[in-house]
Amino acid sequence: MITAENILLIGSILIFTSILISKTGYRFGIPTLLLFLIVGMLFGSDGLGIQFNSASDAQFIGMMALSIILFSGGMDTKFHDIKPVLTQGILLSTVGVLITTTLTGLFIFFLSDHTKANIELTLLASLLLAATMSSTDSASVFNLLRSQRMNLKENLRPMLELESGSNDPMAYMLTIVLIQVISSGSHLDLVVLFKDLFVQFLFGGVIGYAFGRFSVWLINRINLSNSSLYSILLLSLVFITFTLTDLVHGNGYLAVYIAGVVTGNAKLAYRKETNTFMSGLTWLFQIIMFLTLGLLVNPYEMLSVAGVAILIGVFMIVVARPVSVFACLLPFRGISNKARLFVSWVGLRGAVPIIFATYPVIAKIPGSHQLFNIVFFITLLSLVIQGMTISSVARWLKLDLPEEKEGNEFGVELPDEIDTQLKDMTLTEEALRNGNRLMDMNIPKGSLVMLVKRGNEFIIPNGQVELKIGDKLLFISDNKKVDPTQNLVTEKTTTNPVQED
Repeated sequence: MITAENILLIGSILIFTSILISKTGYRFGIPTLLLFLIVGMLFGSDGLGIQFNSASDAQFIGMMALSIILFSGGMDTKFHDIKPVLTQGILLSTVGVLITTTLTGLFIFFLSDHTKANIELTLLASLLLAATMSSTDSASVFNLLRSQRMNLKENLRPMLELESGSNDPMAYMLTIVLIQVISSGSHLDLVVLFKDLFVQFLFGGVIGYAFGRFSVWLINRINLSNSSLYSILLLSLVFITFTLTDLVHGNGYLAVYIAGVVTGNAKLAYRKETNTFMSGLTWLFQIIMFLTLGLLVNPYEMLSVAGVAILIGVFMIVVARPVSVFACLLPFRGISNKARLFVSWVGLRGAVPIIFATYPVIAKIPGSHQLFNIVFFITLLSLVIQGMTISSVARWLKLDLPEEKEGNEFGVELPDEIDTQLKDMTLTEEALRNGNRLMDMNIPKGSLVMLVKRGNEFIIPNGQVELKIGDKLLFISDNKKVDPTQNLVTEKTTTNPVQED
């Protein structure tokens, strides 16, 4: 019997199980999002028997989740990082998607028309299937790169995040246009296609930028009684941005991503609280979205399309994606072939293709359920083959860099309004050779030591406090361009007396 209490209990058990399994899977390098999908499948109709077959409900949940994921990803994208790779990212997210769709669509039509593969699709239906899978998945790329804290050479991480955050609109538009053409029985008009793409990108970009600027202005000027309300206010603006853009036939996914980039690169009141709120909400909706999609699919039905799905998936991984990447990056001589190979490998499929595959189902396109199962199978294939090997491929191509530490060991953060920087350092024997008190150190003007950490103990410093080897000092400086620890090093001795964390 379905009741509100049962839904709440089952939903909580699903989330609880997913988190526990993801903790175990992470140790073996299994993408957490893949595990969420598998949990949904285990609890679904072919597993423990939870019946969920509403593509429209799954699509709605996916829309909400992607809005939050893209906005949060945009907030974490620093403009100074993506500026050098802006052109490359835009080419990959537009031309790259178009090339991937064309090559994959032609290959699917070849399988359907010239082989004995278990698939019968027209050329337009083949292109539709390819379009739903043509974009890399923002949730998967953001999750893998950031959960594994990957630091890559040649500015590859911001390029990949920019591509995955901005290529959904192109795939979405191709999917919608092809559905309309197939439903109406008309022919594909390239002029109309590019006109619609232009409108989608124009309105999505303009409205996203405008709402990003408005969000920053409002958050910084409104006076709310509780600091927690600022994050909720920003969340409401995210959904307004998406829905308003969609109402005027712009692309809502692009709009929320751009709004996130604008918001994340501006001075924002209560940033720490907002980032914490958005991070938790992003994880929650990623889990809900992948669980929902796992519940929606019937694993036994995928067995009938496994063979053709493997052929299509392998073609996308080893042919369509590399060709599109190399073609888009051909003008950029500064990008090495190793970097191009790595970008080709990070063509992850995830929730986005599955959500886009629900559109043909809702539109009742002939063979849409077969299309959905093929997309789901290829998503699993991509997460297993590519998702589990990203770190290894980066090391094999020698593109990995040492992990950069975020923040400081003291866990102290300052609001954006305070124009200062925090820097921590660990004292060595050489650092104390001129004295073991703060007053003995030539600390640069405009800098001071806020805290001393000794083991698990925190000490409020003064000039007389005696320091020991291994103590960690937290500096605050009123000049962001000056490294107080570096100045301390050069003024005290010609050798390196400190070990920076």
